[in-house]
Amino acid sequence: MPVTLRSRGEGGTPAKGTPARAAPASPARAKAPPVASDNGVVNPRTEHFEFGGPPGALAVVVCLPLLVFALAIGCDSTYCIGPDSPAGLLARLSTLRSSFKLEAMCVLLAWMGLQVVLAIVLPGPWVDGVKLRTGATLKYKLNGHLSFWLSMLLMGHAWPRFAPDGSLAGFGPVPMAYAYDHFAELAVATAVLSYALSVYLYASSFRKGALLAEGGNTGVAIYDFFIGRELNPRLGWFDLKSFCELRPGLVGWVMLNIGMMMKQHELHGRVSGPMIAINAFQFLYVWDAQYFERAILTTMDITTDGFGFMLAFGDLGWVPFVYSLQARFLVDHDPQLPTWALIAIVALQTVGYCTFRGANLQKDLFRTDPTGEAVRHLKVLPTKRGTKLIISGWWGMARKINYTGDWLMSLSWCLTTGFVSPLPYFYCAYFGVLLVHRAVRDEHMCRAKYGDDWDAFKKHVPYVFFPYII
Repeated sequence: MPVTLRSRGEGGTPAKGTPARAAPASPARAKAPPVASDNGVVNPRTEHFEFGGPPGALAVVVCLPLLVFALAIGCDSTYCIGPDSPAGLLARLSTLRSSFKLEAMCVLLAWMGLQVVLAIVLPGPWVDGVKLRTGATLKYKLNGHLSFWLSMLLMGHAWPRFAPDGSLAGFGPVPMAYAYDHFAELAVATAVLSYALSVYLYASSFRKGALLAEGGNTGVAIYDFFIGRELNPRLGWFDLKSFCELRPGLVGWVMLNIGMMMKQHELHGRVSGPMIAINAFQFLYVWDAQYFERAILTTMDITTDGFGFMLAFGDLGWVPFVYSLQARFLVDHDPQLPTWALIAIVALQTVGYCTFRGANLQKDLFRTDPTGEAVRHLKVLPTKRGTKLIISGWWGMARKINYTGDWLMSLSWCLTTGFVSPLPYFYCAYFGVLLVHRAVRDEHMCRAKYGDDWDAFKKHVPYVFFPYII
């Protein structure tokens, strides 16, 4: 959420609310010579690498799950704080092999299965995605919001209770503290599932007629495996990429947070103010992604990027197990924040969310109907492409004002942990780097897309993130 490895800054959790873009160019070129694909010009050979090319792709595929595991075991009651933390963490990394548990895998598969069933059986409108380069348009069933709330309901009422004689005595809340007790095991199981899914996605992309992503057809196996070779892999009408983008990992993040809150109450007999705050903040973030589910269909993740390890592990592993780090920290390390500090953090979260949602909603409304009541007052810059760029309102403040709101929210989440350990701030730091990287990618693509009009646009909107600052 999203993303994952990705940002939801373009509009969640993962990225929501951005227009489709052409695949970015990169200075490093694939060494494999271009060859004709089975679809001719429909699947041209990719001539550009990103993320450091094949060496970078290999490093990410190997090291990123290890980083998630290190964070998972590095922020519990023993190792998150104190001078012995680095040595203890290093020693515990050797437990990776023994951390794969069949029980955790079964729990994960049950959760995945539930989300698949809800996505298939629940009602929802069918909407068109963006037009593909083949001229075709895929349809998507939107029921993420309903699925989200039904998941919450089931977690609160679906666990069987048994009488002493073994008979069924009723149902009650799922024992969510399991998420804390088996956090590392669940993270390892998710990594294994992500690898398996990525292998399937790569192998299935070679079937005849598959539409490949413009950036994922280099012919270099490790790179294409990482970046994603097929654009929209499906099982019938069931779209694997959009499902993984919003459902199991993003909603699972909320479930992990709730599990941390339940564990804190189990251990200490109460739930702290910071724990309530982080659960509320991130619940809102995930709910927002589900409520505005339709906007995801125009994001770069859906329209441009292939579905490979980068998105699969980002959606299923990185988002839930890295983004829940603050809640995991707070189980054992209450920073005892004063009331005024919590109020200030809530205010920062509110500013961030209003900026993030306001900017993305304004863009979506303008794209849907530029003459609509809510957006017809906006000033625009006509381009030679026949499209218009907004130069007032939210988008007149900064070219990536939605990223700014997203990052301010991430900062508010980290601040709930106080200042006793730098580890919970990993997300904020990583997210800032990610957003800058995405802004650079977007700058390159927009310059290629709009040419001189982009330079004119930058004169109207000279700031990237913060008005009058940067």
